[in-house]
Amino acid sequence: MNILTAAFLLSTFAGLISMSAVSNAQVPSLKVIEAFPNLTFDKPTDIQNAGDASHRLFVAEKPGRIHVFDTDAEIPESSVFLDISHQVASGWEEGLLGFTFHPKYTENGYFYVNYITQRGTKYYTRISRFTVSAENRDKADPETEVLLLEIEQPTTIHNGGQLAFGPDGYLYISQGDGGPSRDPLNNGQNLRSLHGKILRIDVDNLDNGMNYGIPETNPFAGNTHYQNEIYAWGLRNPWRFSIDWPTGRIWAGDVGQDLYEEVNIIEKGGNYGWRITEGRHCFNPSNNCDSIGLIGPVWEYRHMDSNASITGGHVYRGSDIPELKGMYVYGDFGSGRVWALDYQGENNITNTLIEDTPLNIVAFGTDEANELYIVGLYGRLYKLADPPGSVDDHEKAEATLHSAIPNPATDRITIPYEMNARTDR
Repeated sequence: MNILTAAFLLSTFAGLISMSAVSNAQVPSLKVIEAFPNLTFDKPTDIQNAGDASHRLFVAEKPGRIHVFDTDAEIPESSVFLDISHQVASGWEEGLLGFTFHPKYTENGYFYVNYITQRGTKYYTRISRFTVSAENRDKADPETEVLLLEIEQPTTIHNGGQLAFGPDGYLYISQGDGGPSRDPLNNGQNLRSLHGKILRIDVDNLDNGMNYGIPETNPFAGNTHYQNEIYAWGLRNPWRFSIDWPTGRIWAGDVGQDLYEEVNIIEKGGNYGWRITEGRHCFNPSNNCDSIGLIGPVWEYRHMDSNASITGGHVYRGSDIPELKGMYVYGDFGSGRVWALDYQGENNITNTLIEDTPLNIVAFGTDEANELYIVGLYGRLYKLADPPGSVDDHEKAEATLHSAIPNPATDRITIPYEMNARTDR
């Protein structure tokens, strides 16, 4: 089913709403440039490195492939590392949404993939392990798949999608509330559901009857009433999160509903409010909601001036742009803006606009040197650099009509271009 989306949310107002005053940070003047001009991908969703000192990058495509290539700016082409497109449902917001490599990848060859599959009329998130070929480091065998976790999805939206290992060795997984719009099933607050959560599992020490284990320090480990995999809850669609290994902080961009986008620092056992609150504001009920015990975002911004759907980023730990070191770099899918958030504690936060790009930003990722890359909807990869040189406007010119991606701008700006196709409102 071909579903096309128009990302066209416009406004005459500009500005950011924050929990503390914005000051002028010492962020350099930067431009977004194409990182690998010869490479184009089919609806890319994620970018990762294997941490194996091979100087390679891996890019996931929504239809179900992962490509690999050397980090040479003039590399002429990529090669297919994994192709599971025959088993991936990639309409609407489904697809191959994320992947990550085991911390001991050089020893065991394991990597993990988050994708959507379909059986009959139902859709399922699958978290699976695959193994690289022993003969060819640029190939993985689809037949090595080991299914760890399968989650039925109530609709075809808000699937989350990120995978990441933490310094504790555990695998973290993001799950959206499953939809439809406004979380009518209240999955975000339902501790019997895996939806609207950050999950944490142990892939090295298995529990009986499962292909993974439950860390003993999970909030509900051993609890027979709640889902043991839950690490944090109250999230709408944390499509992109990252873990800053030097600090251990988990940074998540949670896509908002009507008014606010959130940057959250995820804590074990934390309730981030959805659908009681959107950002730090009452959502349901619309006033006088009980926010006791809820954790608010460290930063929020309004749906203004085309800002519509946060794409979570990374804390910059590279060396090319020393002025950015330690700052959280993130963007917005709808507006194409890229910001740097300097977080020095709850009462000392600075948010600075780095660049107003013409991109629909799908993901951020890093290479082995911790240099940052930006994934654009239309198949190209970008990086931050000193002027001169910036991305052309060709992506923005196409932005009025493009294929659906699993981090839409908000539900209300998704338009299906198909006869009798349903909408999510």
